[in-house]
Amino acid sequence: MKADRLLSILVLLQTRGRMPATELAERLEVSVRTIYRDVESLAAAGVPVFTERGRRGGIGLLPGHRADVGGLTGDEARALLVLSARGAHGELALDGALGSALRKVMAALPAPEPPAGGRGGERVLVDPPRWLPSGAGAAAGPDLGELQYAVFADRRLRLRYRHGGTPVPVEYTVDPYGLVSRAALWYLVADLNGEPRLFRADRVLAAETAEEPVRRRPGAGLGDVWAGLREHVERRPNELPVRVRVRRGRLDLFVRVHGGRVTAQPPEAGAGPAEEWVELAMAFPTPAAVRALLAFGPEAEVLSPPAARRELARAAAEALRLYQE
Repeated sequence: MKADRLLSILVLLQTRGRMPATELAERLEVSVRTIYRDVESLAAAGVPVFTERGRRGGIGLLPGHRADVGGLTGDEARALLVLSARGAHGELALDGALGSALRKVMAALPAPEPPAGGRGGERVLVDPPRWLPSGAGAAAGPDLGELQYAVFADRRLRLRYRHGGTPVPVEYTVDPYGLVSRAALWYLVADLNGEPRLFRADRVLAAETAEEPVRRRPGAGLGDVWAGLREHVERRPNELPVRVRVRRGRLDLFVRVHGGRVTAQPPEAGAGPAEEWVELAMAFPTPAAVRALLAFGPEAEVLSPPAARRELARAAAEALRLYQE
């Protein structure tokens, strides 16, 4: 069971110290990939576990940390069992049990130093989206080991980072607040020259923990900084809001194809007749980008704004002229 495995990993790490992922996988009779997923779950729960590459690398707990994990109730064990299913414990009414279980796990894990403003223990957030497009799932995760280590050690972090659409990587020295999981992606929340920034973990080409202590803004915590940055994750700036109606019978395929542009939870595909129209809220970078919807022909119609409707009319007229010739 997942809960038993998480607790076994904790016990092995605090009794044996740093261990290779291959050895943990062999002892627990699972794959190495499963071990790394379990480590990610422990980190999301606030356990200061880290991974380190190289011949002498492995998985370990930060020095001096120990956990008393005895006395778990049945509900607490179930809460840990669903820990990696983001948001599932809330849907199963296990929020209280999860908190109680994690307090027991973390009871013997003192913070490296007194938390500033009571926020020092806030290092990892799992922010489940309201919905994910049909068929969406978590891809193979990035290596969070060095990012995680810097976050829990309260150290500055040197990054070699590739921005989207830019082939040449850049180097930054940042002050991390923590890690956030959102819609199957991990983000590093950090200050760059005193300004809050988001860095997608899968775009980090290299990371190195610096010796200098982190320099966070006074009174700022991960939750507050993330709340201010989240809008940039959910919607890119200057996007065009578009209202579309789709035949219910084509809704499931439409969301699978264009789900990344849908900005609010769509209706259920099977909740009415296939010919019924249902409306969706979407967002596109430019009016010309809505041309992608023409692939659904008469099964989807842009209702607003007028600029987007005119763009589709022009595209349809161009296609008609081409084939008439």
